[in-house]
Amino acid sequence: MTSVGAGAIEIRVHRPDEYRVIYIANFPEAIYVLHCFGKKTQRTANKDIEIARTEYADLQKYCKEKTKQGKG
Repeated sequence: MTSVGAGAIEIRVHRPDEYRVIYIANFPEAIYVLHCFGKKTQRTANKDIEIARTEYADLQKYCKEKTKQGKG
């Protein structure tokens, strides 16, 4: 999902209802789930993309700070 950020991946769960999980696996210490949500239409809502994008930006800041402090 390049609209969220580099390396962001979407898992689609097809059940009677549709679900999505957006995650990032580019960090050696963990896989981070950025956002998960149910869908009722084919198009992913802008608010869901924005939530994942914000979480991705926060994660990048966190990792940068952790590296500065010598913990990464």
